[in-house]
Amino acid sequence: MSDLSLIFVAMAGIFLLLFLVIRTKLHAFVALLLVSLIVGIAAGMPLSGVIESMEDGMGGTLGFVAIVVGLGAMFGKLLEVSGGAERLAQTLIAKFGEDKAQWALGITGFLVAIPVFFDVGFIILVPIVYGLAKKAGKSVLYYGIPLLAGLAVTHSFIPPTPGPIAVADLVGADLGWVILFGAIAGLPAMILAGPIFGRYIASKIDVGVPDYMESDDDEPKKGYDKELPGFGLITSLILVPLVLILVNTLSDLLLEEGNTFRSIATFLGHPFVALTIATLLTFTFLGTKRGYTRQDVQDIATKALEPAGIIILVTGAGGVFKQVLIDSGVGDVLGNIMIQSALPPVLLAFVISTAVRLAQGSATVAMVTAAGLISPLIDTLGLDGPMLGLMVISIASGATVFSHVNDSGFWLVNRYFGLDVKDTLKSWTVMETIIGFVGFGVAFIISLFIA
Repeated sequence: MSDLSLIFVAMAGIFLLLFLVIRTKLHAFVALLLVSLIVGIAAGMPLSGVIESMEDGMGGTLGFVAIVVGLGAMFGKLLEVSGGAERLAQTLIAKFGEDKAQWALGITGFLVAIPVFFDVGFIILVPIVYGLAKKAGKSVLYYGIPLLAGLAVTHSFIPPTPGPIAVADLVGADLGWVILFGAIAGLPAMILAGPIFGRYIASKIDVGVPDYMESDDDEPKKGYDKELPGFGLITSLILVPLVLILVNTLSDLLLEEGNTFRSIATFLGHPFVALTIATLLTFTFLGTKRGYTRQDVQDIATKALEPAGIIILVTGAGGVFKQVLIDSGVGDVLGNIMIQSALPPVLLAFVISTAVRLAQGSATVAMVTAAGLISPLIDTLGLDGPMLGLMVISIASGATVFSHVNDSGFWLVNRYFGLDVKDTLKSWTVMETIIGFVGFGVAFIISLFIA
């Protein structure tokens, strides 16, 4: 089949994927599998070869992603149930003072979203936003936007959250580089999109706590089963896997192969081992040592895998799509065209991810689709090491910008803050776009020095 025909097949496949997800509301997992089948057959692959590619793509992806996302979900669920997120917020607000509560909420969101899913972290912490807004007589956005910015930055940029985990696996990036560049790009993004933009937009949109969120104020609020855990314990548990993974990456960079410390760091810093250690520590110090039975801990961990399962399957289907593109020869043709586009790889990754994000709304689907499309370019150019980490941040940045009415996060914020669509666009959408462009800008600047 000619290169032109393969390009037509690839473009038709992408449009079909968007149509199935947007118009027919077909679940992204099924849509990705169906499009992979059609692209493989249309590209002239043997029928048995299509099936083999699908098996290889699913197995190769889930071998890494399922373990990391599953462990991260259990880790985060126990943090949620124990009141760890609440403790972080309370302590940081007390340390910063209520006059600087914006910064405290931004940092809280940044830390909480490392192990806890974005929407869960927001729902847990939004009552604190309501309380501060009522006490200070300020717009809910004054405190809400910084919290959302912190949550959104980490959700997009820093493993073990599912998005960057999925992209890192699909493009072959080392998680240490992703964590390092995610923090470097994420902190300025959180500051600009959070406290700074939050102060500005709160002066333009004065909105109080929605009436329907205050209806049960006279009823006693449900507390946590146990006393809240300590701040030091929570931050230590969150940092354990990040530090182990970073030490692994740095030891590979600084020490010679065969060095004993490097061998130990490589083992302990592998995401499987690092997250297993962190999860076991969480089970112990937030679970059994705080009065939960082993059965309680098991039930909490099992419950955590329900939302994780959906993310794992969608990511696996993204791996299938990537593998079919590569095995059919479409990937090589796409990679050559991308090289000839004269756009730097980091910019190209951002543009592709942004286009998919705008069209269908889901950040996770945008990340997975963009990573599948960009992976042939990575193989062709021979990109490795820190450049792959920057590619992950660039893809994640593109999947963050321009959140609008086709994104579930848009409606979550719309409801909890009692905004109309216009004001949600002015606040949430602009905040997400600031995060995406700042993250991409930092990644692009760094890429100029290490390319």
